[in-house]
Amino acid sequence: MRIDILSLFPEMFEGVFQSSILKKANENNYFSYNFINFRDFADNKHNKVDDYPYGGGAGMVLKPQPIFDAVDTIETKENKKPRIILMCPQGETLTQQKAEELSREEHLIFICGHYEGYDERIRTNLVTDEISIGDYVLTGGELGAMVVIDSVVRLIPGVLGNDDSAIQDSFSTGLLEHPHYTRPAEFRGLKVPDVLLSGNHAHIDQWRKKESLKRTFSRRPDLIDNLELSNEEEEWLKEWGNNESSS
Repeated sequence: MRIDILSLFPEMFEGVFQSSILKKANENNYFSYNFINFRDFADNKHNKVDDYPYGGGAGMVLKPQPIFDAVDTIETKENKKPRIILMCPQGETLTQQKAEELSREEHLIFICGHYEGYDERIRTNLVTDEISIGDYVLTGGELGAMVVIDSVVRLIPGVLGNDDSAIQDSFSTGLLEHPHYTRPAEFRGLKVPDVLLSGNHAHIDQWRKKESLKRTFSRRPDLIDNLELSNEEEEWLKEWGNNESSS
């Protein structure tokens, strides 16, 4: 995967891209990245990339010209247009399913804005996706882009070493992930569930499945509405619901 990032502050990415999984993924050629400071494309002697909004109002608005011209310089495959992602609080909220979708792309371009907002022509005539990482506003799109890129790159086959790791993540199955335990089997009187020590993989899988559904039921019941449940799972939910009603 190739990722191009348009930003006025590309140095913000250095720590993230030079650490942990992203660093290893880049070194092992699972993805490459390139920074473009769109201030370099300003067509005025002061290198301004923003201006006052027409009609008045607070703040400054990013001009279309530097961003359009910066995107025009990016080499793309003849018959394969890249996804151009605008980091924006008005965009689609990032989900695991969106990350999985983007992880299958060969080329992504991220536009990270600053100031009050974007000229609307950037949004309507250039980008393919608008993404938000939550219902709040940041000083710029860089932090949001880092979150999206991390969530996407780790899903590229081979990046995590064990591809099952991503498959079992919270939200990948539609549910929150089951609890995890490791050595020692007992710590300060707190014991690992016996089933995990049994060696019976069928029973372990069943336990994990049930605990995953139970955790989702207690923490994110809204996710369950979108699932097709088995009769057994329906019975579990009914049991937990009855227990809550009687407590």
